[in-house]
Amino acid sequence: MAMTRQRIPSLKLLMGFEAAARHGNFSRAADELHISQSAISHQVQQLESEIGQPLFRRVGRGVELTVAGEVLLRSVQRSVDTLRNGLGRIATYLDPGLVAIAGPATLLHGWVSPRIEQLQARNPALCPMLSTDDAARFIDETDIDIVISDRPLSQTGLMEVPFLKDEWVIAAEPTLASRLEGIPREQHPANASLICLEESFTRDETAALFRDALDPFRKRAIYDDERLLLDAALRGQGIACISRLLADESVNQDRLRILPDYPRIEGRTWWVSRVAGEPRSVFVSEVFDWLIAQAARHLTPDIK
Repeated sequence: MAMTRQRIPSLKLLMGFEAAARHGNFSRAADELHISQSAISHQVQQLESEIGQPLFRRVGRGVELTVAGEVLLRSVQRSVDTLRNGLGRIATYLDPGLVAIAGPATLLHGWVSPRIEQLQARNPALCPMLSTDDAARFIDETDIDIVISDRPLSQTGLMEVPFLKDEWVIAAEPTLASRLEGIPREQHPANASLICLEESFTRDETAALFRDALDPFRKRAIYDDERLLLDAALRGQGIACISRLLADESVNQDRLRILPDYPRIEGRTWWVSRVAGEPRSVFVSEVFDWLIAQAARHLTPDIK
């Protein structure tokens, strides 16, 4: 036999009950909600009638919850918190300075974030929201404004342009790089270890590099996240086969150096997309155009 679905009481009744339960007093709950005490009493009576259970019992000048009331209060408070959080998110999305950018963690971490901070210094009203959610590949007017991806999106009504060309480079922390630059390359394996990504052994672009130039090196550590690889390289743990775009800020600050005697392997082409025509706000156009202009400059000559 199918169960009858419980009808959910109105939000007005539930909010009156929650206020009365929180204060333990109908009068104070009425003051908070700017209604009369009799209105609160009527709402509680109606709610008790709909549920079929008493929710309060009188205690002196106030009230306390019954067992049924305690169970209902926990559910109501969780639901109210969820509603408030949702309304807060909506308010955030209505901020005219908000620009939501979705893209790969590698690119956002090493290349986009430092440049967005430069733009914010010029325009403090800008509020970027950077998301590494791989599922966020759909641009709409309330969620995602700009998407950076490794291919054009399958969505109509978009402006999409090739954005950045990546490459794989061999890099090391400056002290280690200086030591290696002073000796022949064939002696490097005796003076340094290799740190790398697990996927680099099988990735089409880099597999040959690991079978050839990097094969003599002892592998010190293998990672499944490129940001972990970058952190290890910055700590001087070994030479790294790393995305040039991920390493960009570290190279510009001379915290990481590209070793000149090693092959540089062509990597992915990244695309950037936004809604065609008039975007949700002028900030979206500003960020989009800024990113494209920065990509055209490439800032560092060795990325070309």
